[in-house]
Amino acid sequence: MGLFSRGAGATPLDGTDAVLADLDGVVYAGARALPHAVESLNLAGETRRLGYITNNASRRDAVVAEHLRDLGLSRTRPEDVITSPQAAMRLLRDRVAVGSTILVVGGDGLVHELEKAGYVPTRSADDAPAAVVQGFAPDVGWAQLAEAAYALALPEEQGGIPWIATNTDWTIPQSRGVAPGNGTLVSAVHTAVGRLATVAGKPERPIFDEAVARFGAGDALFIGDRLDTDIAGAQAAGIRSALVLTGIDRPKHVLAAPSNARPTYIVGDLRELHEPYPETRTKGDITMVGRASVRIDGADIVILDEGDRPIDLVRAGAAAIWSTGRAIYGFRVPERLYADPFHRP
Repeated sequence: MGLFSRGAGATPLDGTDAVLADLDGVVYAGARALPHAVESLNLAGETRRLGYITNNASRRDAVVAEHLRDLGLSRTRPEDVITSPQAAMRLLRDRVAVGSTILVVGGDGLVHELEKAGYVPTRSADDAPAAVVQGFAPDVGWAQLAEAAYALALPEEQGGIPWIATNTDWTIPQSRGVAPGNGTLVSAVHTAVGRLATVAGKPERPIFDEAVARFGAGDALFIGDRLDTDIAGAQAAGIRSALVLTGIDRPKHVLAAPSNARPTYIVGDLRELHEPYPETRTKGDITMVGRASVRIDGADIVILDEGDRPIDLVRAGAAAIWSTGRAIYGFRVPERLYADPFHRP
């Protein structure tokens, strides 16, 4: 999957029956909405199902839905929110009997889903938990991580208990900047015990499969801000994707995207979901998008025309590099190609 067009004049939304959006870095950063996100999603939701997929395990679906309504997404219901704790419960039910005691590392969103699924949460390894489930919460600290390490000291193949992580995002965008995400906390436990967690959320399939099934989507579009989780996960699940440059990944990351994490569309902000998406045109070694054009000249990427929109130059550069099948470090890339004129929270 990669840059794609449904024909001249088509928008990324044309033909879709469901729009599935990530939250952090796509809809909001911290408590505030990102520019143009709310109005663009409300417009998209007038004619198709609108759902939200989040790896953030700290809040209940009802709390997330209330936050989205407060931001102006007034039609949002709890069932419109698919969380990584919900995906984790799918994995847990396959491995641990309902009614078992589960050690929780995380916040209220994870505790709520465990209780709703029929499990008994605990915070102590002394309670002989049948599994550890770990998710992000802002107040997770050394004490919780230590309890997980105590419970996971014995490898699973030697009779130890399962370890399920809601997600392994290394970072999370906040209103003040980029902060450590659940992946850093999972890594801390991994370093202590030498074990790997089973992951439920993006980029794994369970959370995408849950969303498609819940909304009955035949042709969904997923919107994310991260190549390694959002775009790679959508691609693995066979869902078209749009990378929006308002969150974690920037133009330089797009140019270097591996083949398993390339978006169908690249947009500067969510207004562009409603705009005709320009076709990628090639003529010999020249790649053109809109008025922007670049040429591959051996190891050099040569900008022939920057065009009139920075986003089209990024699209042209990405298409040109991706089409070669060569890694980004094999090229000399002009800084202007990955300059960052786009909004950043």
